[in-house]
Amino acid sequence: MKLDFVRRNRTIFLFIIDAFCILFGYFFAFWVRMEFSFNFNPVYTDTILRYTPIFLVINLISLKIFRANETLWKHISIYEAMMVSISIMVSNLIWFIFVLVFKIPNYPRSLPIISAMIIIMVMLGFRMIYRYVRRAKIQNAKKLNALIIGAGDAGVVLSRELLSERYNAKIIGFIDDSIQKVNKTVSGIKVLGTTNDLKKIVEKYEINVAYIAIVNASKNEIQNIIQKCQDISLNTKLMSYHQDRLDSKTQIRDVSIDDLLGRGEIKLNNGLISEFISNNVVLVTGAGGSIGSELCRQIVKYNPSELVLLDIYENNMYDLQQELKIKQKNGLISNSIKITCLIASVRDKERINKIITKYKPYVVYHAAAHKHVPLVEDSPNEAIKNNVFGTKNVVEACIESGVENFVLISTDKAVNPTNIMGATKRMCELIVQGYKDNGTTKLCAVRFGNVLGSNGSVIPLFKRQIENGGPVTVTDPNIIRYFMTIPEAAQLVLQASTYAKSGEIFVLDMGTPVKILTLAENLIRLSGFKPYEDIKIEFTGLRPGEKMYEELTLDKETSLKTENDMIYIAEPIEVIGLKEKLETLNNLSDDGCNKIFDLIK
Repeated sequence: MKLDFVRRNRTIFLFIIDAFCILFGYFFAFWVRMEFSFNFNPVYTDTILRYTPIFLVINLISLKIFRANETLWKHISIYEAMMVSISIMVSNLIWFIFVLVFKIPNYPRSLPIISAMIIIMVMLGFRMIYRYVRRAKIQNAKKLNALIIGAGDAGVVLSRELLSERYNAKIIGFIDDSIQKVNKTVSGIKVLGTTNDLKKIVEKYEINVAYIAIVNASKNEIQNIIQKCQDISLNTKLMSYHQDRLDSKTQIRDVSIDDLLGRGEIKLNNGLISEFISNNVVLVTGAGGSIGSELCRQIVKYNPSELVLLDIYENNMYDLQQELKIKQKNGLISNSIKITCLIASVRDKERINKIITKYKPYVVYHAAAHKHVPLVEDSPNEAIKNNVFGTKNVVEACIESGVENFVLISTDKAVNPTNIMGATKRMCELIVQGYKDNGTTKLCAVRFGNVLGSNGSVIPLFKRQIENGGPVTVTDPNIIRYFMTIPEAAQLVLQASTYAKSGEIFVLDMGTPVKILTLAENLIRLSGFKPYEDIKIEFTGLRPGEKMYEELTLDKETSLKTENDMIYIAEPIEVIGLKEKLETLNNLSDDGCNKIFDLIK
């Protein structure tokens, strides 16, 4: 109750403390002026006491004008110290002029000068003592020994943030790869060594958590630091900040799998993408899905006149609609963009025709598809209807309505497919190539591998298994996959779509394939556990239709580079008898699975 009373009346208490500091400094200055003698001349004493109230009021008013008594003492910095100093110097200068102008008798002319210096020291002393006592109290109360990796500006900002009561961290020291900083002190905290000394420092000081705070490091450098922390099972967190506002509110987050596998910022020709999208109507099918929704988030950055979201599942699309509206309200995207949400199935040819005829999009990004390999394997007929004939419906509607561009979202599972999902996506690619000479719509497909954290991907599954205490199930210890973050994939899809001429299959550079086992081990470590000890890993064997590894190109295709180093073109192959084969497939789409399997093969 007492603490709450002090907090509620904080301004009054600070006012009283500052008044005390001014009076103390004033009388101490008088004692100094009297050469530290206690045998005061009564004449001087009476004059000093008579004018003390005026002196006090002038100083307090000056503090108020400069707002020097409104700052939080726990955050006092050079700026606050300057405001206190300036306000006291100004008030004492005014008092000095007052003394001279009114020729106050028996008043030492040097007293305002002496008192100014002493009052500044007393007031700043109070504030600094409070700050360091509070800091020591907080530090001694913490339980987790922490390292800050990066002793630059970001590290200093983070160190101040960690000293607040919100964080359960006692800062033991900095780590920095600049040899010149080692054994030096930064913001009162010692630089203990480089990242090469990490294991030794962690063991010596019993470190519980490391915070990475580096502004100018590349994605690879950050990943290497994270990996070093993971190798010694050290809990690791990252400092997030706005590139242009390092001193803004600091955000600290856990390391994600994206930080370990993502490649960071993608180099894009934003001018070309803007020219392609700006002031045009853009339609995205499957807009509520992982890729579709991220495409929408990226598209609105380029100011289309209208973004049409189309999906059969309204819940995800509604969430995305609200997200985009909030961004418009907060000024993060243009208010001039019209956002339209439509519930529709790509299987409904008539509905799709009406939508595309009505909205007349300049480009259609087709992300709607059934994509879960095991589920599709058990329901091949539905995959045929949705993936193959849904794509055919959208392509034909685009051609009939004069849409300029159509972009199919494809997958690496379409290459030499061993499962129904991959086979249907390969058929979609063949539709794109089979309709390429339509004379109206530029068609293309963009092919890439797995995206981290997408709906139904392995990462959400692993996370749920870890939350339940394990085991984490991996099909085979040697199975590998290509991975890309969702924003990376969406950005490259937009870039690839600007290169389309007719029938191209754009293949995204997925980087180095990753072992699913390694992915599982990293996720377990990121969750604060030790693989095989805290969380078991079990091998379940390959599922029906599953490959040991995925491919990105067909043997018959020759990959050509585009102006973007991460986008290649698989040259179109000649597609013969497409419509006849699709008609045969359509006739069997409601029949038994065996006939569908045979025809697909």
